[in-house]
Amino acid sequence: MASKRRKQSTSAKSNSSFSTMETKGKSTPNEESFSSRFESTLGFRLEDLSSFDGFCRLMHRPCDPSCLAVIRILFGLLMMVDVMEERGLSEADLKWGDPHSCHFPLLNFLRPLPLEWMCLLYLIMWLGAAGVMLGAYFRLSCLSFCLPYWYLFLLDKSAWNNHSYLYGLLSIMFLFSSSHYCWSIDSLRGKAPRNGHVPLWNYAILRFQVFVLYFIAGLKKLDQDWLSGYSMTNLASHWLFDPFRLILTQQQIDYWIVHFFGFLLDLSIGFWLYFDKTRVPALICLTAFHVMNSRIFTIGMFPYVCLATMPLFCHMDWPRKLLSRFQKETLLEEPETTNVCIYPSKHETKDRVKDVRWYHRLTCSILLLHVALQAFLPYSHFLTKGYNNWTNGLYGYSWDMMVHSWDTILVVVKVVDKDSGQEHFLDPQAWTHTDRYSKHGDMMYQYAQCLRDNIQREHPALKNVSIHIDVWCSLNRRFQQRMFDPRVDLLTVDWSPFQPVSWLMPLLTELSSWRTKIAEIEEQVYSWSNYSDVLFVADFPGLYLENYIHGGLSNVSLSVLEGKVLVELEDGANLIVHSGESSFIPVQNFHKVHTISETPSCYMYTYANETLLELGSDREKKAESKKTVAFLHETKRRWKNFMQAANLVGNALLNVLYSVPMKKRVRVN
Repeated sequence: MASKRRKQSTSAKSNSSFSTMETKGKSTPNEESFSSRFESTLGFRLEDLSSFDGFCRLMHRPCDPSCLAVIRILFGLLMMVDVMEERGLSEADLKWGDPHSCHFPLLNFLRPLPLEWMCLLYLIMWLGAAGVMLGAYFRLSCLSFCLPYWYLFLLDKSAWNNHSYLYGLLSIMFLFSSSHYCWSIDSLRGKAPRNGHVPLWNYAILRFQVFVLYFIAGLKKLDQDWLSGYSMTNLASHWLFDPFRLILTQQQIDYWIVHFFGFLLDLSIGFWLYFDKTRVPALICLTAFHVMNSRIFTIGMFPYVCLATMPLFCHMDWPRKLLSRFQKETLLEEPETTNVCIYPSKHETKDRVKDVRWYHRLTCSILLLHVALQAFLPYSHFLTKGYNNWTNGLYGYSWDMMVHSWDTILVVVKVVDKDSGQEHFLDPQAWTHTDRYSKHGDMMYQYAQCLRDNIQREHPALKNVSIHIDVWCSLNRRFQQRMFDPRVDLLTVDWSPFQPVSWLMPLLTELSSWRTKIAEIEEQVYSWSNYSDVLFVADFPGLYLENYIHGGLSNVSLSVLEGKVLVELEDGANLIVHSGESSFIPVQNFHKVHTISETPSCYMYTYANETLLELGSDREKKAESKKTVAFLHETKRRWKNFMQAANLVGNALLNVLYSVPMKKRVRVN
């Protein structure tokens, strides 16, 4: 009996020293050493980080594979939908069908394949996503998804989003992971260790990537415009915010709920997800956040991918525990060791990597390199100056989604025959499927080259031309102003990824203080009638805005808020309007507004537009319809995309195998 008691005592002592995120010691904080408190709180020991080899041992600790398998299955399923929608398989004929279309690759030598091969490339990517979901021929499936994905990503900068960059990174991480060890066809076929442990780094790198998604997005929201409430506007009118309207005004919802709460959530949620005590409320809050985003914005699978990755922060064996509640005996074989916790203590050594080899060090070095790149790239714009405009960098790897809102009112593409001096005006979307190029100097440069080639192909007489693009837009509720110098010939400019865009006009930040006054004036003008409207414009000295007033408008007035302008009317009359003065503008006529003051001018058009009344009524009906049957509309749209994608793939196979001509739709602008 004494011997038995001694064994029980030894066992109890061993268990009490086993402190992890799964099982924590019951000693009081006063009795715990700093090391044990550190391990209890963070889930690993401080000495694990005392050397590189210790870090390698930590990253290669064996862990339960079931949580990773769930994430793999969900990611593969969502990517199958994404291939058809945001990647563009269902509209491949519209995007890639015209061989003369203008595209915007990151590397100029990249070119799209013929349409039939592009469709087959999409098919390979879709099958790869299906293989990832099923865990079938896992490495090959990951490559089948990953390689076409990055090819399409690099082929078109105009389609870049933070979340499309995220999907590409996750696909690479799954490629090198062991996520097919559990609940996969490969494990059933004996091609992968059935329910074998996976190294800790499989979880750690995915957790880090999801943490970066939120944390750097929060850092990016330290932008003054976001904290001042100017980045996202009019979201409070969405029906999802109806409960908040019981106690808050629309302006308060836009600021406190959208901007301030969004900033706090992104900046802190990654930390709350990590700790056991705060994880459950963090998961509830984050679920509500992503569900709301899926209803408010059209951002594809992004909210659903975020929802699918949230379980990464839970205990790694949660799927097994969940299944055990619904069945007496688990459907899966237990791993060789019963240790399925996150980080065993120093007393548990049988599963540790005893000898750190070169491949352990190589793996951890690559992991650390990725961590360093993800910390550096969002702030690397001081190097890649050629991709900067009013905001820094391309809309991809910066994790600054929704920080900036753009309102573009006018894009003028002018082609001048240098021999005759004759001017030609093109549709801003001629030979392209997007107008996103108009916000980026590098894409404007590419577009101008493409336009020249297409114009000279269709009109051989136009051999000596210049191309000018004038873009008028507002950033974060500022004045509408021109973004690029319209006097510059884009065919003669020099562009480099490491030099600033020379024809970019500066953002008139000195007029940013007007935004409060602009909001007051808007409220006043909208109170005049249900169809009154206002437009705010700013311009540089020596330049002019040429404008045409449509016949559907009435009571058009131009009022100067700051500076001095000369209004040149079509009948030859000229009017000088000073700050604080107004002038009526005739409708169905062109006029030019010249800035003749030494400083930039800012002025506003006020007018009555009776079509706004009908438009507002129509919007209310559509909003109510979306509120009641949004899910049905979304399901119908996705089914339509699936059928269109299947039709395109079928036509591509017939074309490749039997030379049957492909049917292509034509985009109507």
